[in-house]
Amino acid sequence: MTGVSFRELTAGAGCSIVSATPGPDLRANGFGENEYAVSGVATRFAPRGPRSVIAIGEDRYTTRILVRRPLDDADFSGTVVVEWLNVSSGSDAAPEYTYLADEVIRSGHAWVGVSTQFTGITGGPASVDGLDGPSPRGLAVRDPKRYAGLHHPGDAYSYDIFGGIGAVLRSPDTADHPLTGLTVRQLLAVGESQSAMALTTYANLFTTVHDVYSGILIHSRAAAGMSLGDVGAGVDIDRVFDGEPATVDSDVPVFVVQTETDVLTDFASHRVRQPDTDRLRIWEIAGTAHADLHQIGPYEHMLGCPTPVNRGQQRFVLRAALRHLHGWAGGADPPPVAAPLEIDRSGPTTEFVVDEIGNVRGGVRTPCVEAPTQVLSGIVRGDVSRLCRLFGSTTSADPEAIGRRYRGRTDYLERYHRATDAAIDAGFVLSADRAELLADARPDLVAERTSVG
Repeated sequence: MTGVSFRELTAGAGCSIVSATPGPDLRANGFGENEYAVSGVATRFAPRGPRSVIAIGEDRYTTRILVRRPLDDADFSGTVVVEWLNVSSGSDAAPEYTYLADEVIRSGHAWVGVSTQFTGITGGPASVDGLDGPSPRGLAVRDPKRYAGLHHPGDAYSYDIFGGIGAVLRSPDTADHPLTGLTVRQLLAVGESQSAMALTTYANLFTTVHDVYSGILIHSRAAAGMSLGDVGAGVDIDRVFDGEPATVDSDVPVFVVQTETDVLTDFASHRVRQPDTDRLRIWEIAGTAHADLHQIGPYEHMLGCPTPVNRGQQRFVLRAALRHLHGWAGGADPPPVAAPLEIDRSGPTTEFVVDEIGNVRGGVRTPCVEAPTQVLSGIVRGDVSRLCRLFGSTTSADPEAIGRRYRGRTDYLERYHRATDAAIDAGFVLSADRAELLADARPDLVAERTSVG
C-alpha cells in the first residue's frame, strides 16, 4: 500500500459503530475520540504456497478509522491496539473494544478501529440470523453528510488495507495524522469472531509482507482461517466454516483466546489444537460463550433467547491476555500456559467433560467456575436461533449440588475470594480487576444452612 492520506470526519450525525454497552468515559480519562477517512492504494494477493502469497493487482480505496487515544504523550504507553472491526451484523462493530476498553484506558494505550472489510463500508445482510435489519446499511447510506466518498474495492484488498493503515499509524509525523504528538513504539492487532478468522490468515500469511504488527490477539476463531477474499464483494463467512482447518504459524507473538462455543459447535477449533511455543499461546476459557452479557448489556431481552445468556468472566481473561501480549511483543516472557478444556471424543460427537455442577472441566479457570453457583455454558441445545447459540446460556445449578459444596454463604464467599486470588496469581486475570471480580460473586444463590435442635 502506498500514499495513504487522512481526512477527519466531522459532519453529519457523528460516528457510526454498533455497540450495545458504553465504554469508560474517554474525556474523564484524558482520551479523545476522532474519526477519519483514510485513502490509499491497496494490493490483492493470491496464494503462492502454504505460507506465502503473491501480489496480483491494485485498486484505490477510501475507508474509515475510529481513533481513541491519550491526548498527552506523557500518558501514552507507546502501544496502539488496532482492531479489525467486525461485520457479522452487516455493519461495523467493535466487540473487542467492548471487552478490552478498561485495560486499554488504564494502561494508556491508543485504540484504532479499522473498517477493513467491504461490508463495513457498503453494508449488507447479517451473517448471523437475528441480527438482520434493513439493507444496505452502508455508512454513506446511513449518513451521506459524513461518509460520502467512502469506497471499498472488496475483501480481496482487506489484508493490505489493514497492514498499510497500520504501517502509517506507526509514524505520526504530520500535523493531520490521527496520532500526532504521540510516540508510537508498537502496534498490536486484535479481532473477534469473523475478524479473528481474518487475523488467523493475516498471522500466517501477511506479518512478513507488512512487518507492522508486533503481536496479534485472535479471539474466538473457527478451525479455518478466512479466505483471501473477492473483488467487489465481502467474504461469505459460511465458506469459512467449511474451509480447511488451519493452525497458526507466525513470526510474531500470537495469543489465541477461545470460548467453549469456539472449541465445539461449528467453530470446532478443537480440530486445530496445537502446542504452545515461544510465539504462540492458546487459552480456552471455561464457562464462556462466543458472546455474553458483557457484550449485549441492557439489550439481552431483545435477543429472544430461551435462557439467560452466558454470564461468564471472559472479559477479565481477555484484559489479562492483552496485558501479557503487550509485554510479550515488547520482549518480555511469554504468557502463562493454560490447560485446554477437557473434551470426550469417545462418543458419536465430541463433548465437554463437566463437573458435578455441570460446568466444563479444564481450561482457564475464573472464580465463577471454581466457586460456582450457576451452570455457565457456551453450548446451547435445541431449536434456537444461531444468535442465541452464540450467546450461550446461564442456568440454575442443582440446589442439592450447591448445598453439598458450600456450608453457607460465608463459606461460598471465602472460596470465591480464594479462587479470585488464585486466578490472579496464575496470571489469568489482573489484580486491577480484583474488585470487579469480587463484585461478580452470587451469594444470593447459596442457601444458608439452618441448625436443628
